[in-house]
Amino acid sequence: MTAPLIGVLDVQGAVTEHVDAMHACGVDVRRVRLARDFDGIDGLIIPGGESTTLSKLLTIFDMWDPMAELLSAGLPVYGSCAGMILLANEVLDTRAGARSFGTMNMTVRRNAFGRQVDSFEADLPIAALGDEPFRAVFIRAPWVEEVGEGVDVLCSVTDTQGRTNPVAVRQGSALATSFHPELVEDRRFHQYFLSIVQGTA
Repeated sequence: MTAPLIGVLDVQGAVTEHVDAMHACGVDVRRVRLARDFDGIDGLIIPGGESTTLSKLLTIFDMWDPMAELLSAGLPVYGSCAGMILLANEVLDTRAGARSFGTMNMTVRRNAFGRQVDSFEADLPIAALGDEPFRAVFIRAPWVEEVGEGVDVLCSVTDTQGRTNPVAVRQGSALATSFHPELVEDRRFHQYFLSIVQGTA
């Protein structure tokens, strides 16, 4: 089997960390900076960053429509933090003019856990990754307020006010997390996305 080519959206956010993580998984990576960089990729990672800034830059660089077409056609995609927001079909507490691709049937709330000072880490049980808990890093993180038909919840977190909400979800070939797996050395989440790309998960 030919190793897949994974694109990492290189417009804004934690790009290098995702590139390094996929290299550690043994696959080729392309930094996607222009619309032509989408050509030939087998999967796409949307890094964390600032979701409204990402949506504006994608529009300015004429990348929004080509990316929307690929996602609509079923290109495997993984969005972390801001990437989760861009994949949602509804976003709460967002800014005027912000856009999302509507790839996943879910409602996401921006900055659901609070401000930068409320960032935290947690060991999460994620059955799709095996028995060992996954160390998740949350930075001004969103959460999934509501999931619709076709969305599988991989794990949830209960906040300090007792509210439990999904923080990792999958719908077909689309994957999204509130947290940043690229910031830890555990590569199981990137391996899981790779297995989705290869059609083995």
